[in-house]
Amino acid sequence: MATLTDYCSLVRSKNAGPFTLTFDFMCHDQATYDALVATGFLSRGLFASLYNTDPGQILVVNHPHALAVKVSLPRPTVQGDLHDSDCYAGQQYAPLMDMELPAPA
Repeated sequence: MATLTDYCSLVRSKNAGPFTLTFDFMCHDQATYDALVATGFLSRGLFASLYNTDPGQILVVNHPHALAVKVSLPRPTVQGDLHDSDCYAGQQYAPLMDMELPAPA
């Protein structure tokens, strides 16, 4: 089985304002981009379960010309809240990194 690093040269999370969390998945090449998208791994359901969010509030956008996928969702905690443990949201991608995906073709 493979992980996201087998598909992506860059995986990151960050704020898209104080209320929105966004993830970027930038693939190595066209073949790995096509394979990643074909797995369906980066789905609303996955992010809804990991980040306790309504799937209807999650946006998954494929950018084939950039060989990238972007996922945006409401932040679990508003940026700067007393209970916000990651003010810049730069560590939110971590739970995804060890998850297993089918190996790229």
